[in-house]
Amino acid sequence: MKKMSRTRKSLLYALIGSSLVWHAPIVSYAAEETQEPAPATEQAAEEQAASTETTVGQREFTLEGVEVTADRSQALPPAYAGGQVARGANLGILGNKDFMDTPFNVTSYTAQTMEDKQADTLYDVLINDPSIRFTTSAGHSNENYMIRGLEVNYQHLYFNGMQGLAPQYHVPVEFLERVEVLKGPSSFLYGGVSTSVGGAINLVPKRAGEEDITNFTTSYTSSSHLGGHIDIGRRFGENKEWGIRFNGVYADGDTEVDGQSKERLLGSLGVDYQKDKWRLSMDAYGSQENYDNGATSMYYLANGYVESAPDGSTNAYKGTSGTTRNNGVLFKGEYDIQDNLTAYAGIGKLSANATGFINGNHVLNLKSDGTATARNVFKQNFWTDTTSSDFGLRGAYQTGSVKHQLVLGASFQDTDYSNAYNQGSGNYPTNIYNPVSLADYFNSVASPAKGNKTLVTKLSSYLLSDTLSFDEDKVQLTLGVRRQNVEQTSYKYSNTAATGTPTSSTTYDSDATTPMVGLIVKPWGESVSLYANYIEALSPGTVVATTYDNANEVLAPYKTKQQEIGVKWDKGNFANTLAFFQIKMPSYMTTDNIYSYGGEQKNRGIEWNTFGSITKNFRVLGGIAYTDGELVRSRISTNKGKTPFGVPKWTMNAGVEWDTSWNKDLTLSLLAVYTGSQYIDNANTIKIPSWVRYDLGARYKTTINNVPVTYRASVENLFDKHYWAGCFSNENYATLGGPRTFKLSATFQI
Repeated sequence: MKKMSRTRKSLLYALIGSSLVWHAPIVSYAAEETQEPAPATEQAAEEQAASTETTVGQREFTLEGVEVTADRSQALPPAYAGGQVARGANLGILGNKDFMDTPFNVTSYTAQTMEDKQADTLYDVLINDPSIRFTTSAGHSNENYMIRGLEVNYQHLYFNGMQGLAPQYHVPVEFLERVEVLKGPSSFLYGGVSTSVGGAINLVPKRAGEEDITNFTTSYTSSSHLGGHIDIGRRFGENKEWGIRFNGVYADGDTEVDGQSKERLLGSLGVDYQKDKWRLSMDAYGSQENYDNGATSMYYLANGYVESAPDGSTNAYKGTSGTTRNNGVLFKGEYDIQDNLTAYAGIGKLSANATGFINGNHVLNLKSDGTATARNVFKQNFWTDTTSSDFGLRGAYQTGSVKHQLVLGASFQDTDYSNAYNQGSGNYPTNIYNPVSLADYFNSVASPAKGNKTLVTKLSSYLLSDTLSFDEDKVQLTLGVRRQNVEQTSYKYSNTAATGTPTSSTTYDSDATTPMVGLIVKPWGESVSLYANYIEALSPGTVVATTYDNANEVLAPYKTKQQEIGVKWDKGNFANTLAFFQIKMPSYMTTDNIYSYGGEQKNRGIEWNTFGSITKNFRVLGGIAYTDGELVRSRISTNKGKTPFGVPKWTMNAGVEWDTSWNKDLTLSLLAVYTGSQYIDNANTIKIPSWVRYDLGARYKTTINNVPVTYRASVENLFDKHYWAGCFSNENYATLGGPRTFKLSATFQI
């Protein structure tokens, strides 16, 4: 455990770092339909969900009847039956949409799910999704994801529908109300330009509800990691137009990674104001993680030694340490110019910083007896500052029998980046089953000074979209286009700092247009939706290196394109989504020493997602995904037609909850996670085996001295399976699955 002086200092840092942030939710429900107030209890949620089929078809939408209100109950789609997921999600510029009116496969995980899973980070939430797997080892200081077989990195998440403002490295989830996952490319919906093309993950912060809350949670995670979480929500004013929500977390102690200790802090504040034609809000957060004595690693298996993975608690970099910090703030506002016209604007800033040994922890040259080398250690001083803004108009009108929802907007993001580092003198001998300490090597490396910026990225985009509704919303067609510009300037770099002098060979400025078409058809009433979409994601090109004949050429941004069709079936308490998709992503290749994005990866797949209450006391959450990846064109001709590395054909998640028949306050849960075998190289010569892990949980609700208390207990990786979980973002690197982990917590509703 750390000294108390350090603890107090770090806690003060996180709480001060969460100085105020304003944000106003996109309330598109109010512009589309009359929505019932969010239910106050789970029972009420189930009753409301059950009646959705008979009430939702009664919508009216005419120019004269449009009314944009500040009803707080409409800020978020209500929870679906069972409370594990929501009825809808935020689709960026399209606002909040019910999942049956969304031409995409979306899943929105609720705060209830995060609490019942005793989640600390996004990993604990997204482990429930069959379309998502992870490209960093469990317990790593960064969390990167794979959606539909394509990468989504931690730098490219969204915060309340806006780009560039989400916490980096690990995302704490205690201050989140929803974690929304949209499968497939998403540049048109959310803006932004990145290589993260598999989907979008949007983080929705908590808001004060109609009822005051004061919740306190104590937690224990093996080996001896202890923590506390306070969650306070209040509304003020004559009509409760002001809302304040505070969340604070402090945890410290030894983790399940052998010998490692970690200190974790979070402070967040959400303030909202809703009155008459105004909706304003502010969100601020500060988070920090300090880890001592090592971290988990990725393993280079080019020699093919995949038979026996080490224990998930293996600490290959004992003796190293690091710290990551995030401070974010977001202001948003909406004003109803007319009953059918709303102006919106948002601006936010994120400052992220990491020092010590944060990444690059790779184990190389593996032999059959487990001997290997640890990659030379780095001491980094990484920082990034991002400013993101977004503004526009939303209008609702009618032409004849056709209803329209029009959006005209623009978004901007400016990011300064620096990564100063010092590194050790070389690789170090170790053994994957009995790692050596690298403390002497790590301590011999000097800590770098904070460097000047080494990369500046400026993104801008302008969009126009129109959602047309026909035949009492039985047919909904969304058409849109976004024009995006990417400007990047790199700067010279020394080993400890940047000189700040631009170099002409690294100047980049280009633009592109991304369209979107989405279609919803309800041929048999509100219980069935047929949908289809065509959408693109935009990724920045590059400046060609001097080793190629087209040196210094600025390549245009490249587009990842998706076609998808599917069907959604909502029985009120139980829902299913079946999706068929194809995604084509360009990749780099060389022909006659000309560098281009002439390569191509194609992923085709089928997804089945299910959620809700099968019976009053039995709930399900999970699904199955089949993904067939192919290298259509490759820079290595012999790889043509092969399966891309890191794309398993089959993944499955099956989660069930049962309120026991002998005690309605006792709930038991089981989660099974299966991942099929997968290649870790594009030549398809090395394959890691399939794996399945089981998580077991229980929770019990009671009252002590008139205080409601919920006890929770869980075991992750119940049988302590040792396994390679998947692939890192580079060929031949395998990630390590986590060890058996025990979690206990008690939540007091004071």
